[in-house]
Amino acid sequence: MANIHATAVVDAGATLGSDVTVGPFCVVGPKVTLGDEVTLQSHVVVSGKTTIGKGSTVFPFASLGEPPQDTKYKDQDTELIIGEHAIIREHVTIHVGSVGDDQKTVIGDHCMFMVGAHVAHNCKIGNNVLMVNNATLGGHVRLSDNVIIGGLSAIHQFVRVGEGAMIGGMTGITADLIPFGMAIGDRAALSGLNIVGLKRKGVPREEIHQLRQAYRMLFGPEGNLTERCNAVQEAFGENPRVKKILDFIRSDTDRQFLIPHHGGSHG
Repeated sequence: MANIHATAVVDAGATLGSDVTVGPFCVVGPKVTLGDEVTLQSHVVVSGKTTIGKGSTVFPFASLGEPPQDTKYKDQDTELIIGEHAIIREHVTIHVGSVGDDQKTVIGDHCMFMVGAHVAHNCKIGNNVLMVNNATLGGHVRLSDNVIIGGLSAIHQFVRVGEGAMIGGMTGITADLIPFGMAIGDRAALSGLNIVGLKRKGVPREEIHQLRQAYRMLFGPEGNLTERCNAVQEAFGENPRVKKILDFIRSDTDRQFLIPHHGGSHG
């Protein structure tokens, strides 16, 4: 049975799982699906074709599933899918997909969106992603697992951010960021590896040491990028995290990725 406050407006077409709580002055639209044990605290709006996964909590004044801020969108039947155990804090906005791509905005499990964060249309977000206060994603952004985005940072549309990367506060990202990379700045440059994040994940010391060596080789002065990638492949190709970085760089994309300023490289 769902626990629905008397002041909440829940459309008869909505699908509610077991032990759902809909607090005061919430509005839930006809195409919404709330999984088991979802809690909408108060003053939450969930509209559009939106699914919120099991055990998620949405705090006051969040708005989920509204139409995208995209002039190409003309009321198409697009979708927002939010995974399990999400924490969505006050004033967060997450939009349904727009035309093109697969018409979906998709968010993985165990993600946290702090106050005022914004996820635009057609973004794809992995598991265990953290967006700090007022962090913003443009349309079609791809965030892999375990990404951290600092407060007041913004990521340009279509940018990819690799697994385990960390973006410092007040940073503008206009190019792809490699897995386990770290970036900070008004217009960000690659500033090393997210060593703290790797240690917190329990990555062995020797593997981190190999990552440091691979990073210095990839962004060093010798040869061109293809030659450096081949050298790293030969030296450290068995390291699974090095392989993820190489796969990311070699992937079929027209976008540039971040590099260190002045060709410098440090881990």
